[in-house]
Amino acid sequence: MLPPMTAGPDDAHLIDLASRALGGSVLAANDETFAEKENLIKVSAPVFTPATMGPRGQIYDGWETRRRRDEGSDWVIVRLGVPGVVHRVVVDTAFFLGNYPAECSIETCWLDGWPAIDELIELPYWRMKAERQKLEGGTANVVEIPPTLATHVRLTIHPDGGVARLRVLGEVVPDPRRWAGLTVDLAAADNGGAVLDASDRFFSPPENAIRPGHAVTMGDGWETRRRRGGGCDWLLLELAAPGEIRQFYIDTVHFVGNSPGAVRLTAIDSADPGFADVPAEDWPELLPRTGIQPDTRHWFGRDAGLDTERTVDRVRVELIPDGGLSRLRLWGVPSADGRSAVGLRWWNLLPVRDAARQIRSCCASTVWAATLAEERPVADLDALCAASERITLTLPWDEVAAALAGHPRIGQAPTGKGKEAASSRREQVGVAADPELAQALAEGNRAYEERFDHVYLVRAAGRSGQEMLALLNERLGNDPTVERDVVRQQLAEITSLRLRRLWREGEA
Repeated sequence: MLPPMTAGPDDAHLIDLASRALGGSVLAANDETFAEKENLIKVSAPVFTPATMGPRGQIYDGWETRRRRDEGSDWVIVRLGVPGVVHRVVVDTAFFLGNYPAECSIETCWLDGWPAIDELIELPYWRMKAERQKLEGGTANVVEIPPTLATHVRLTIHPDGGVARLRVLGEVVPDPRRWAGLTVDLAAADNGGAVLDASDRFFSPPENAIRPGHAVTMGDGWETRRRRGGGCDWLLLELAAPGEIRQFYIDTVHFVGNSPGAVRLTAIDSADPGFADVPAEDWPELLPRTGIQPDTRHWFGRDAGLDTERTVDRVRVELIPDGGLSRLRLWGVPSADGRSAVGLRWWNLLPVRDAARQIRSCCASTVWAATLAEERPVADLDALCAASERITLTLPWDEVAAALAGHPRIGQAPTGKGKEAASSRREQVGVAADPELAQALAEGNRAYEERFDHVYLVRAAGRSGQEMLALLNERLGNDPTVERDVVRQQLAEITSLRLRRLWREGEA
């Protein structure tokens, strides 16, 4: 039986972000003379057999460094399996009694992409998140840290010694860029799905059911005790985001004589009025009672009765009457509002430099991006767009000119391959392929640029080519100072539209 990926009842809402089960990796350590660093993130609990000797002495199920003869310290760097907000770290010294470290310190960082190990070791962005803390031997030492978004954790032990396991407990914060254009497993732990409750945890924890990959053994799934009497066993899921479920996958591999006879799903959107007053078993049916087989992978879609058109964010999975399953998946499409909420939560938590970079596809002004990033956190998309408009309307003209450089002439097809060009192509779909209109716009653009010394900027989304030509001719009569204010307003509108597309659709 494998332990849950949390540290105990008080941490039921937290997950071990560093767990090997989620794809965590121990990237580097300055020393591992007596025991390998990779042991730190094993899913299983540490074990110990006395008087088992290898070439380096007693074999330990953990990470152990040599006895240090100088004033230094030892360290190890772990890449989290999934990014998340870290709340606490468990430095477990199980079975290390005469050779545990005296103290430890924890640092975290958030990094985009896949930095090389040499970069990580010398990284200037490591944040010391907790005071140096004393450790006890043979103990799951808990280190509380201020909540912070992280992709990597560095444990430093003072001065040397052994640690059996490192558990980095936190909340998954999915990177919305991974979802762009894809159907998503909305139940998956590595996407932010979570088990809120379950009827039974006797043989193994229900959290196993939403782990990545396939179950290796029966103990790597979720199994309930034998039910005596009526009713059924169940687990309650909070999805990574509200969405429409297109396919339900349930895997009973390894469960030969103890799989459920049938399953049933009920679901609801917690934003619905009266949600709290309806018991989960009485929620609308997402999938009617459906028979399943032992030791089998099953897929159920619309043809099996799955309701694929309703937006939900809470799902109750019933095992009728009891039994076990290896994995379950709820493949679906996040709603626009759900995608926006996930994206903004992630963006609110990023370091300032990264938050500014993520929105640069919406506006080429570096001042706009940096200022908007500094104003976080924002409550929702409306608040973000309101802040963006206020900042844009007060930009110095040289920053407006920098933003204009990212916009092609109206009526002229963008030729670049970047995000700005893609946004402009999408926004100018209202410009018809009309030779006479194209000629009139080209002449108008030349006249406008001769008068104002910058490109004609207008919100193209939702406007026809004729409407934009009429506005161009009207604005040619503006005083240059007045026209600059008009340009700022148009830039603010365009930028807000792009921000909404970025967070609701995944691209500006």
